[in-house]
Amino acid sequence: MPSGAPTSAPSAAESHPSAIQHPPPSVRRSSSARREALYLEAGSVARRQMVGVGRDVVVAGDALADVAALNGSVDVTGHVAGQVIVLGGNAHLGPHGRVDGDVFTLGGRILADPGARLGGRSVSYPDASKAWLTMLEEPSLGLAVTSPLIVGVKLALLAAWAALLLILFAISGREMLETASGVRREPFRNFFVGLIAILAFLLTAIFLSAVAGDLASVPLLVLLVLAATLLKLWGMVAVFYTLGDLVTFRLLHRRLRPLNAASLGLLLLGALKFLPYVGVWTWTAASFIGVGSSLSTKFGRKEPWFDFS
Repeated sequence: MPSGAPTSAPSAAESHPSAIQHPPPSVRRSSSARREALYLEAGSVARRQMVGVGRDVVVAGDALADVAALNGSVDVTGHVAGQVIVLGGNAHLGPHGRVDGDVFTLGGRILADPGARLGGRSVSYPDASKAWLTMLEEPSLGLAVTSPLIVGVKLALLAAWAALLLILFAISGREMLETASGVRREPFRNFFVGLIAILAFLLTAIFLSAVAGDLASVPLLVLLVLAATLLKLWGMVAVFYTLGDLVTFRLLHRRLRPLNAASLGLLLLGALKFLPYVGVWTWTAASFIGVGSSLSTKFGRKEPWFDFS
């Protein structure tokens, strides 16, 4: 976790034996019965991050980096050297499961069998609503995805993205291309940087809402929202360009002008936005990559955030 993220909150489950629940057999069966996005078999080694979007992740071997699931659960019967982050699901450690880093769940629980070992902190917000997705992209109005209102909102959002794309490339084209280079070089690393950053923002907001008074918490919450929004807006435009450039180079074996490539990437992701579930999770994953790339490159400036020299 970033150093600025809170380690606890009033409703969080801290890393002591009584906070980690032992799951009943019914919970274990329902978790293992779900379709698995990724399965690391016993004896296998994963040296890079493992990410499941809309599916479960099962680690029976050795995962030497972080493991994450969005709208899925993580089942560890082997070893995870990094962190385990679950949004919209449970984190389950089997009898021989071991996690060296922290375990965070939002909208799920941390379940541990007797004999499981957890080396870092455990923080769980089981009652968190899936409305956290709304903060990333998708309008949540309780209507069908084919509703004229929902379609209209999505078209308006795409038009706003197109206007932002034009503005950012006009005033900061060079920095935007540097951020896009970061997206291309290390997409999985940027995904985890963005995921941890968004989780830190959410935990900080929950902590401030719980312990600070209205006069103190409201300005800080506004600053958090503004910071997260700026990181996402900048990073998503870089993702648009990277996607458009990759598609044209692979299919047409040529490079488009940056603005044209970014517009094509926006159209491609915009088309996916109208597909149920696929659009939500694609844009959510793209948002994490965008936020991570903005942070990793400092908005394309490629310089340290803090210089203590």
